[in-house]
Amino acid sequence: MTLRALMSARIAATGPIPLADYMAEALMHAEHGYYATRDPFGAAGDFTTAPEISQMFGELIGLSLAQAWLDQGSPAQFALAEFGPGRGTLMADILRATTAVPGFHAAAQIHLVETSPVLRAQQAKRLDATWHNDVTTLPDLPLFLVANEFFDALKPKK
Repeated sequence: MTLRALMSARIAATGPIPLADYMAEALMHAEHGYYATRDPFGAAGDFTTAPEISQMFGELIGLSLAQAWLDQGSPAQFALAEFGPGRGTLMADILRATTAVPGFHAAAQIHLVETSPVLRAQQAKRLDATWHNDVTTLPDLPLFLVANEFFDALKPKK
C-alpha cells in the first residue's frame, strides 16, 4: 500500500490530522518515508548541502562553537547537538576543526537528533555519538546546537 493510500485511509477513519503528523509520516514512515528509506544527499541523491561541498563550512562552524564555548566560561560538560545531521559530515568537520582547542573535546558530549536508520548508519561510520529520536531526551546540560538546513526540510515547497 502506498503512503498516499495509508494516509487517505487514516483520514477517512479518524478525520483530519495535524500537519505535524502528516510531515512525520511523509518524512519518517518506516516503509515510505523520504528520510527513513534513503540517503537523499549528494550527486546521486536529491540535493547537496554545504557540508557535503566543502569541509570549510563545518570547520568555520566548529571554530565559532569553540569560541562560544570559551565565551561561556568553558563549561566542564556540554551537549554538542545536531538536528538532522545527514551523513554526519558537518559534525565530523566541526570536531576536526576543534581538536586544537584545549578542553573542548573533553567537555563535549556529542548528541545527534536523527530518526532515520539509514542516515544513523552513515553517521555511525564517522562519529561516536548518542542518538535521539527527538529533543526531549537531550541531557540537561549547556546546549550548543547545530541545525543546518533542518528547518528548511520541514517547510512546504512553493
